[in-house]
Amino acid sequence: MSEDRVEYVTQASAELPQNPKSYNKLSIGLHWLMVLLFIAVYATIECRTFFERGTDMRNLLKEWHFILGLTIFTLVWLRLAVRVLKPAPPILPTPPKWQTLLARLVHAVLYALMIGMPIAGWLILSGEGKPIPFWGLELPALMGPNKDLAHEIEELHELFGKVGYFLIAFHAIAALVHHYFFKDNTLVRMLK
Repeated sequence: MSEDRVEYVTQASAELPQNPKSYNKLSIGLHWLMVLLFIAVYATIECRTFFERGTDMRNLLKEWHFILGLTIFTLVWLRLAVRVLKPAPPILPTPPKWQTLLARLVHAVLYALMIGMPIAGWLILSGEGKPIPFWGLELPALMGPNKDLAHEIEELHELFGKVGYFLIAFHAIAALVHHYFFKDNTLVRMLK
């Protein structure tokens, strides 16, 4: 990396103010925005079942599911960049090592889902030969039409969607347990 690039990255990092006891404002904002997007992504795909296949409303909900999923995919890269520039503040008091390792594992899998699930959705639409909408744009297909492969990817997408329900719930419950039972700053770091 060139000296100019290193200086630019260092300057950009310095411009993200951070209280050592909490995440920076951009990280906090992105976290809660993505919570809302996750709720919307899951709500759109669950609510589609109230409408018959092929109806306009069902198709609209599926389209919004995809658009919002790709929005998560786009924002996760910004979250990761901010996380590299401004690492997470420490949990105080320091939790046992096994809790720290478990938290890292859950975070890694959540980030993998935020990247992998939208790509899987993109592959599904590509394989079905359908348009790939994204906020008024039509994205290129990631593969040629292949309905059998698209169906297999869709089954994995649904399975990992269920894993996502569990992990999101676990993540939220763990934050509450840390706040109310362990009385540490795990949750507070993401609120201030």
